[in-house]
Amino acid sequence: MKKYMIKLLVTVISMVLVTACTKEFLDVKPEGQITPEGYYSTPARAQELVNSIYNNMLTWDEHSFSWIGITSIASDDADKGSSAGDTGADKDKLDNFTYGPTDISVNEIWVANFRGISRTNLALDILPKIAVESKLKNRLKAEARFLRAYFYWNLVRTFGDVPLINSVIDPTNSVQVDQAMIRAPKQQIYDLIISDLLYAKDSLYNKGQYENADLGRATSGAAKGLLAKVYLYQKNWQASFDMAAQVINSGEYALVDDYSTIWREIGENSSESLFEVQAVGGPIALGVQQYSLVQGVRGQFGWGFNSPSESLNNAYEENDLRREATMIYPSEVLWDDVVILDNLPNPRYNQKAYVSRSQETFNGNDEQSNKNLRVLRYAEVLLIHAEAANELGNATSALQSLNLVRQRAGLDDISVTDQSQLRQLIWHERRVELGMEHDRFFDLVRQGRAAEVMGPLGFIAGKHEVFPVPQSQIDISGGLLTQNNY
Repeated sequence: MKKYMIKLLVTVISMVLVTACTKEFLDVKPEGQITPEGYYSTPARAQELVNSIYNNMLTWDEHSFSWIGITSIASDDADKGSSAGDTGADKDKLDNFTYGPTDISVNEIWVANFRGISRTNLALDILPKIAVESKLKNRLKAEARFLRAYFYWNLVRTFGDVPLINSVIDPTNSVQVDQAMIRAPKQQIYDLIISDLLYAKDSLYNKGQYENADLGRATSGAAKGLLAKVYLYQKNWQASFDMAAQVINSGEYALVDDYSTIWREIGENSSESLFEVQAVGGPIALGVQQYSLVQGVRGQFGWGFNSPSESLNNAYEENDLRREATMIYPSEVLWDDVVILDNLPNPRYNQKAYVSRSQETFNGNDEQSNKNLRVLRYAEVLLIHAEAANELGNATSALQSLNLVRQRAGLDDISVTDQSQLRQLIWHERRVELGMEHDRFFDLVRQGRAAEVMGPLGFIAGKHEVFPVPQSQIDISGGLLTQNNY
């Protein structure tokens, strides 16, 4: 996928050209018009259509500063970081739960994910009409549906009820336009997510079936893993257990030996990876825009936002190898022999966002670094399997999966079989295994512990489980969109 990612640079241009051609030909004879289905009726261009959806994942508003703020800074895993006077537009408000509907982060997350959904719906509208062989067409449709599920997964966890848009909207049809601005109950959104992922898991290639040039595309295993996670959020324990077991029993995935390599270039698309947002460091840089720069050591590599909290730092057991692989400390000598400054405004920085200038692909472009964003890992599938198994009363299976994760971290096995105690231990293991990986806030909400854990930080039960609907979007809708409890 690293190779074809460069093609993404032309995809949006291609789509604009198709639109422009359509507009230009409105005043000429119909036989000269270029149709989208005609333009995309080659294998390469058909893939460009879906590549444009992947490209959305690299944008600033999809996975960078706002996503970092909502998923990490808002949780107990991280503090705002940076300097006291640098608010990051609204990251200080996310840190202390004083944000509101007019703040930029919520609008960027809303816009970015609905833009991805729009691109997906366009692809799903065009793909059935184009003249390419059915095997490729079916795979591309499945990739698109996986990605739509992912975008809606982000939205439903962030906002709760959101508009359900699963087809291209006709801008001249007022009924369709209005319906696209009305929030659907979140269960309907979950139903669409599950439907898309069920289709994707049965239609996508397995990880090993892709050519090297397509490494990083959505796979059947990725769809199964995300589906197991969605079922976990729904408390559908049996379905979650079964789907996680399918991934485990597939033989396609395994824990890497060294946890510290997972987020390095050497760890990209490893045996542990189910799905990653692909980045290219050179010769033409194309990465998640400023993802590493935002979180880099302030005054040395970046802005210093999203500083791992004292709470997370203290959550690791003694001798847990994962702490050092997650944190950067002042005066530390990193794995690439870089010495961190000692006089820094923050006590810790996120090592998982670090890019080595000497040992990894780096062409001097801090804004477009070669940092793949790990979205779903095999270790998390094991923890999903453990949690679902425990809720089903199957402590044996739960401990087996849980201890595989702990053994890699250099820790002793757990032997507790009491369901309540084991539940707490599994939740704790999720925190330290997935620290700074954009799940902690949502985990606390789904576990029903958000007010207990984040109350001292400003979290209010009945309000902060979801974020406010952007006021700008309510204004655009003419009031059809309704607000959460803000």
